[in-house]
Amino acid sequence: MQPADPDLYPHARRWRDALPQYGHLIGNAWHEAGDVVGVAAPASGRPLAWLGRGTAADVDAAVAAAHAALAGEWGRTDAAGRGRILQAFARLVLAHEERLAWVEAHDTGKPISQARADIRAVARYFQFYGEAADKVHGEVIPYLNDYSVAVVREPLGVTAHITPWNYPAQMFGRTLAPALAMGNAAVLKPAEEACLVCLELGALALQAGFPAGALNIVTGLGEEAGAALTRHPGIAFISFTGSPEVGRLVQEAAAIHHIPVVLELGGKSPQLVFPDADLDAAAASVCGAITQNAGQTCSAGSRVLVARSIYAPFIERLAARFAALRIGVPGEDADLGPVINATQQRRVLDFIENAQRGGLPLLAQAPVPAGTGGFFVPPTVFGPVPSDDPLVCREVFGPVLAVQVFDDEDEAVALANGTEFGLVAGVWTRDGARQQRLARRIVSGQVFINCYGAGGGVELPFGGTKRSGHGREKGLAALDEVSTTKTVVHYYG
Repeated sequence: MQPADPDLYPHARRWRDALPQYGHLIGNAWHEAGDVVGVAAPASGRPLAWLGRGTAADVDAAVAAAHAALAGEWGRTDAAGRGRILQAFARLVLAHEERLAWVEAHDTGKPISQARADIRAVARYFQFYGEAADKVHGEVIPYLNDYSVAVVREPLGVTAHITPWNYPAQMFGRTLAPALAMGNAAVLKPAEEACLVCLELGALALQAGFPAGALNIVTGLGEEAGAALTRHPGIAFISFTGSPEVGRLVQEAAAIHHIPVVLELGGKSPQLVFPDADLDAAAASVCGAITQNAGQTCSAGSRVLVARSIYAPFIERLAARFAALRIGVPGEDADLGPVINATQQRRVLDFIENAQRGGLPLLAQAPVPAGTGGFFVPPTVFGPVPSDDPLVCREVFGPVLAVQVFDDEDEAVALANGTEFGLVAGVWTRDGARQQRLARRIVSGQVFINCYGAGGGVELPFGGTKRSGHGREKGLAALDEVSTTKTVVHYYG
């Protein structure tokens, strides 16, 4: 049962048109914004809420609060203490799972079961990094006689986190939990298209016991609040997930102050299906990997490379999967919902319409139910698609799958590596030697064999190569990204 609407947004005040309106979370207090940005519900297109339109002054205040936290209580909290707070927050998230899931579902349009999984993932991030906080050890280096050398790992300082709209809840955990576990103070600028759950999570973080200024949230437009945050001289690190074009701007801003940056910039991820594969399992995985979250996933399997000898039976299985897809609003808990907004809907439909005008064979398409008022797009499969076609080269960020054909292993690898991206890949074969060869030959941050995604895996380092970005999130590797080493040399002779 869906909670009553006022119960969804307890930390927002009612404002224009009786919609919830949020301020910025700075120094453990809510600060009203001078201007607002409207948010629409993807499933209906109707207004949903108002967000604060953050300014450079708001960013200044958030960064100052973060520095004060490092100089005060948060900076004095030891690793075990930080871990306890992170784990307390994880428990609070699970205690409010149903309400938070409905906030996430309304804000993004995704099915409620997927939103619940996202909320559980947030809790898992904070549990995992809370448990890891006091287990980051230094090392002792054997050196000259009469010297003792220790290498210790320390926080970077104030970290900036700019997150996307496709998984606002998960990204809250993925980027903030490791930074806070290492003792940094953080400023989050979530995407204006969907971030209501981030603000509700921020309120729960206060209940968990984070000291004032340890976690701050400034909402608003990327070109205003986001730009002010990335170029702020008080920032020591930037994490950004988004497009390669904006990622370049973020990296240029970071270069001004010579600070490190982790960029996750999307992908054009292939799944390779060989003749000895389990075709039913592969077809199910390929369908799910492009339709989850309506295809709005950086690691979406947006290409499938199929051996020519099994092309017909595999496409038959894949088309049947697409024909059975259910499309609907969050409460119907269908297989997928709408895309995020009208702009994204038009962008994805343009890809489909241009492919049809260009004569690409349409292999499968699930119809959108009649009478829907939201930003829905029909899940669509085209193939075979030439290597230079936009459906192969560009990230659609919608439920559109491009099929390519190969004749041998070398051609499969060439096609897999034939884009500017390198985030995730899947390999479907029972041949153990081929599995090992392809895992090494495919240029990608992750390679899955006879599976894809493996449930997201908080424990699994994640990040890209080439235009997909650099740096690693998730797993213990993320702790290295948000910290630095200090070498202490002691002469005692």
